[in-house]
Amino acid sequence: MVLNPLPCRELEQLLSKHERSYFFTTIVVFLFIIQALILLPTNHQIMKPLLLCLFVLSALALNAQNCESYYFLQNNKTVEMTIYGKKGEVSGKQVYKVSDVKTSAGITTASINSEMFDKKNKSIATSSSAIKCKGGMLMVDMKMMMGPQQQQTTTKASIEEGFLEYPNKIAIGDQLQDAVFNMDLETSGIPQKIKLTMTERKVVAKESVTTTAGTWECYKISYKGKIVINTAGINMPMNTDGSEWYAPGFGVVKTETKNGGTAITSVK
Repeated sequence: MVLNPLPCRELEQLLSKHERSYFFTTIVVFLFIIQALILLPTNHQIMKPLLLCLFVLSALALNAQNCESYYFLQNNKTVEMTIYGKKGEVSGKQVYKVSDVKTSAGITTASINSEMFDKKNKSIATSSSAIKCKGGMLMVDMKMMMGPQQQQTTTKASIEEGFLEYPNKIAIGDQLQDAVFNMDLETSGIPQKIKLTMTERKVVAKESVTTTAGTWECYKISYKGKIVINTAGINMPMNTDGSEWYAPGFGVVKTETKNGGTAITSVK
């Protein structure tokens, strides 16, 4: 009996069709191993490409396992973040909708459409952004950290993308990568330049965080943030130092600055 193994390209397309779910990918890799064992004593000519393809598929399975559990990488998920003021009062909410989750060349990506509401549940801004993940490293579009006016979609905007990195494996004392985001836009005919920097990102503690959406074991990440808005040549710098509570394999659960904070209150 001679089996004709599926080419790697066809197998990769098959995995993409099924969104590379960890369960499905594991089954494919398992069947591929069985096929390799059957062919091992009878057909040495195809063993090299077969084993190479097996290695590639195993890497894809590992990436799927490490990335698919993040809430921003689960297709059709709706995530609600409640926004709090300085005294802990509810001042609004941000609703994120996840779509177009796919994996290519070992990188999982998703499109995020968000809408901000004020405390009276009136919509005040909409925006779109992107999420990436590679080998368990979550990469969050820094555009999501802009204020409502800057988040509002505009036809006259030039963006230099910046992503915040969150490793899947993390420990107290770790220093995380700095990040920079730049955007040029025009508001009512007036040019603006916006620069957001996140530096000195350090893991300072491990704490349990409970919200109405659940309980997570999180790592607290402190950072120094700075946003500079240049309007018609005049700079307006603002410090946005704060902390984030990040659950590896899930995402950021809670944030806090001197002006208030956010917390996940619904994932569905």
